[in-house]
Amino acid sequence: MMIRHKTSLAIMTFLSAVSIQYSYAQKTLDATVPTHGFNTFIPEDILTPDKIHTRIGTLNFIDGVPTKETAKLAFDNLDFVRGVEVFLSLMPAASIEAIRRGNIALGATKSNQATIYDQLADSNPLLLTANTDTVYAFSMLDLETDGPTVVEVPPGSGPGTVNDAFFRFVVDMGVPGPDRGRGGKYLIVPSDYMGNLPKDVRNGGEYYITRSPSYVNIVVLRGFLVDGKPDAASKMFRDGFKVYPLSKADNPPKMEFINSSKKAFNTVHANNFEFYNELNNVIQKEPVDFIDPEIRGLAASIGISKGKKFDPDKRMKAILTDAVATGNATARAISFHNRDPRSVLYPNSQWRTSFIGDDYLWLGGDGLAGRDLDARTSFFYVATVNTPSMAAKSVGSGSQYAIASADKMGAPLNGSKNYRLNIPGNVPANDFWSVVIYDPQTRSELQTSQPFPSKNNKRDKLIANQDGSVDLFFGPKSPKGKEANWMQTVPGKGWFTIIRLYGPLEPWFDKTWKPGEIEEVK
Repeated sequence: MMIRHKTSLAIMTFLSAVSIQYSYAQKTLDATVPTHGFNTFIPEDILTPDKIHTRIGTLNFIDGVPTKETAKLAFDNLDFVRGVEVFLSLMPAASIEAIRRGNIALGATKSNQATIYDQLADSNPLLLTANTDTVYAFSMLDLETDGPTVVEVPPGSGPGTVNDAFFRFVVDMGVPGPDRGRGGKYLIVPSDYMGNLPKDVRNGGEYYITRSPSYVNIVVLRGFLVDGKPDAASKMFRDGFKVYPLSKADNPPKMEFINSSKKAFNTVHANNFEFYNELNNVIQKEPVDFIDPEIRGLAASIGISKGKKFDPDKRMKAILTDAVATGNATARAISFHNRDPRSVLYPNSQWRTSFIGDDYLWLGGDGLAGRDLDARTSFFYVATVNTPSMAAKSVGSGSQYAIASADKMGAPLNGSKNYRLNIPGNVPANDFWSVVIYDPQTRSELQTSQPFPSKNNKRDKLIANQDGSVDLFFGPKSPKGKEANWMQTVPGKGWFTIIRLYGPLEPWFDKTWKPGEIEEVK
């Protein structure tokens, strides 16, 4: 009886929908007054007027056909829009390319030549929101040259990740990886490789095997401080971090380490026309299918296509120069004035999340709305390294971040002013917590007389309040007696900050603990 009732209801619903549609169509077709120039009535919403005023100018048509002047306006606008979208959509690829070029500038031209920050990442290099709290070790893989490549991760390694040439997640290593911090051998295989491979760990082998859609991949390992010092982590990587082609596993090339601490170099992609040249280099290098046809077609629409020279004429170069400037402005608006309500971590707060939607794929968790393009831009304009462990709830492991670029009242942070930030006691961080300040221009560490513009509860001897909380101070000069808790800012420059929790605990996730707001001190 219930089934019959539901069937009848479904039929009635269907017939009602058809009836409504048919009624609308009949009303349109039965109009008694034909449209001028036609034998029948033509719905106004499918017609194009002879003149339309728009943001790109007045558009003129002759019976629906654009004039030559209007066609030029439309094509110029199309090329401009595509140029903006290429900047916003393919930024992750240009970012990886900039890191690769930065490593080459340091002398790391092969995968067995790793850059390491023996004395931590200070403010000299330009690195998107690098931390000052862990020892970094980077290696750039070239699977086209080397084929399947082995990455040996030493026991005790902290969070490590491999990302492809579009900053997509490939595999985690170290604590969040399948080796769980015990160390192990990872084998990164190009997607088009057809040769024989050794057994995976899951099948009794010795390698954690994964495939990457791109040739260029970045390996980022982090080592924790011991007694507030980087020495142990540095030694761990120098002794145990190895990268070599599988084909040379019996006689691997010796690992070379280039200390990158205290050196000035750039790993940040361009925000002017050079951006498109950086991107073109990626497109030429990578397999044609490392990005899907839709994105590939977007790049091709402005002249960036695999196997072809990128050589825009004077008109196109002028349009793309405007497009990248607009794309850059858009990325900065998304990053520093985000309008997505999901970005706000707490009510009436300036603290925002880096992973909007808590999804490293930016699919909102269920994928129903598709790719959240603005959320992806918000992350990659200011940050690097994409891994599920940064977005997922991993109590006691992984890491969590909060970013702020305005004070309690919503005003941009000003390097000429003085501020205070209260960090309540019992910070829910199993490993450590830190606060680092950054330059909004470079999105890298703020350069001041302090080589490390940060405070870390395990590295620094911070002055605590009676209730266990810690007040941090920001300004051009230190408040008297608070030097240990002070971070210097630069008059005439802005700044923003990120608070990091490594090994975040439940009070962070349920928000029963939260940082104070940044308040101006008069």
